[in-house]
Amino acid sequence: MSLPDLRVTLLQGATQWHDPQANRHTYGELARSMAGNTDLVILPETFTSGFSNEALATAETMDGPSVAWLRELSVELGAAVTGSVQIRAGEGVYNRLLWATPDGALAHYDKRHLFRMAGEHERYAAGRERLTVQYLGWRICPLVCYDLRFPVFIRNRFGHEAPGRFDYDLLIVVANWPSPRRHAWRTLLRARAIENLACVAAVNRVGRDGNGIDYSGDSVVLDQLGAELVELGSQPHVATATLSGSALQAHRARFPAQLDADVFVLGGSAPA
Repeated sequence: MSLPDLRVTLLQGATQWHDPQANRHTYGELARSMAGNTDLVILPETFTSGFSNEALATAETMDGPSVAWLRELSVELGAAVTGSVQIRAGEGVYNRLLWATPDGALAHYDKRHLFRMAGEHERYAAGRERLTVQYLGWRICPLVCYDLRFPVFIRNRFGHEAPGRFDYDLLIVVANWPSPRRHAWRTLLRARAIENLACVAAVNRVGRDGNGIDYSGDSVVLDQLGAELVELGSQPHVATATLSGSALQAHRARFPAQLDADVFVLGGSAPA
């Protein structure tokens, strides 16, 4: 079955510190500028507050305003919308990626790998399973920031989730990835595209946060060869790239490296 093209929009913004209402307004206006001209809109990690351990005290629930806003925005745009928010569920708070689609559906993925260098693992609960969603014919795996450093978790295991198919066609990464580590960000994104025979779309924030940490953006859309279709600089910016489904399929047919990949099963579980 042929894979259609997919229009992907990156919303690279300077997230305002601990101001969900202002961030929803800003990112909403940026998204609305692309209405009718995109299939998928991607926001940064923790786009309502910035990457803050102190934001736990004001974490929303799944019945809160940010989840409702994201769902309404998706319907308004006629496009899928995704990004992560601090969400309180049960006894813990999760760095939760939300995935909303125009039909009103909502899925979520809880960040599996918590950034211990900033104490995230001491304050947030960890997710356990990665998420794969199907949208407009594409299988999509959305992840959060530090997850990018763990290739075993990300591995596109041919036939693992759907017999005879790749687990996913597009890898999404939403992030608050600081400027001092921008070389790792840029390098790992390209490696993940190449090794997984998949396209990659990644959004990082820009500006300085309330902890005095600077972010250089470098949001990007990569094709299956790791080549840039769009790469943003260090300023707020909105950009759209069209992923070619036929080019992805042709590359996989020409270069079926997945047939020689090692078979493995992920074991263990995240800490409580």
